[in-house]
Amino acid sequence: MFFKDGAAVLETRETNHVPGARSGLATPRRAPGSPRLRRDLSEDFRDLTDDGSADAEDEAPAFDRRRRRKGVQLTLRGGMPQTRLGRILAGVAAVSMLGISVAILWGARQSLLHDRRFAIPSSSAIQIAGNSHMTRAQLLSVFGEDVDRNVLTISLEDRKAELERLPWVEHATVMRLLPNRIHVSVVERTPVAFYRQGGHIGLVDANGVLLNMSEDTGDGDTSAQPAQHYSFPVVTGIGEDDPLSTRAARMKIYMRFIAELNQSADKISDRLSEVDLSSPEDVKALIPSGKNDVLVHFGDGEFLERYRRFEENLPKWQADYPKLASADMRYPRQVVLEMQAGSSVPMATNANPEAIADKPKADAAKAPVKTVVAKKPVVRRRRLSWRRPCLRRTGI
Repeated sequence: MFFKDGAAVLETRETNHVPGARSGLATPRRAPGSPRLRRDLSEDFRDLTDDGSADAEDEAPAFDRRRRRKGVQLTLRGGMPQTRLGRILAGVAAVSMLGISVAILWGARQSLLHDRRFAIPSSSAIQIAGNSHMTRAQLLSVFGEDVDRNVLTISLEDRKAELERLPWVEHATVMRLLPNRIHVSVVERTPVAFYRQGGHIGLVDANGVLLNMSEDTGDGDTSAQPAQHYSFPVVTGIGEDDPLSTRAARMKIYMRFIAELNQSADKISDRLSEVDLSSPEDVKALIPSGKNDVLVHFGDGEFLERYRRFEENLPKWQADYPKLASADMRYPRQVVLEMQAGSSVPMATNANPEAIADKPKADAAKAPVKTVVAKKPVVRRRRLSWRRPCLRRTGI
């Protein structure tokens, strides 16, 4: 007997166990068939093993979850806790951090505000630059209450607004220089003319702001720069009683008048003694000419052309009319001449005056230049009487 593929195979005949052997009967022999294979039991338990492993793996998370439920669990989704307890703890932590931050900032602020190192020791700690007309004392008056005060408590915007309310200051910049200094930079207005109101003489800028001339304060501090001298015409027709909008509109006409006259090579504006802006439709200028000043009516435009016509014919007019007081140049084909009050009109030697040329002659007589050059100008005042004027019309 031997084993084959897990099955026992009998090779020899066992007579003792074969029925009929004793009787001599032949027993048919079983034909050997294919051996019956033994079953592999591992296949029967494979499913159990796999299922058992799977069940164990499936049951492990549930078991772990049961174990975790016994403690405090915080679940975060999107950075925010999902449980009520988690939200409460997060809110308490946020409020605590905010309170700590506010307390730190408040303590730091109190420490800085009461630190003597940030207090302005004296007026010398206030630096001022850019002033040429305003004195240092005038500008320091804005900071009079800031000495011995903490530099961090001073409102820079308020000081800037106070400085720009001063007539001479057009723009101001105020800065802190830690630990205890202030820097002030000012841009002053630029005067363009003298103005006269009654017996008062002052300066005026292009925007119609009236400016007082620098005066000595008595302590030797007049300005940051030496006193400047100006050569301007004197403007009338504006005053302190006029609103700023009215003064600005009239000074705009004045600036256009001066700019047009100065388009030529020679600076004609230096020849003007006085400019009357009382009527925007008729700009009048007092022009020195020999012994007399002539009042010229320029109207509201064509200023340079009308001045050239006046300059070309002035010598002839003065020869014919020694008492000439004014000339109205507003009309295109004639000029209205006005004599001084109380004077008679002499008969002209030439009844047909020459026509005014479109272009002035090169050798036309020029009136002497009279300008105001002084810190406090002395203006030649003339009272022009308009009672029953003697008029003389001359054709062009």
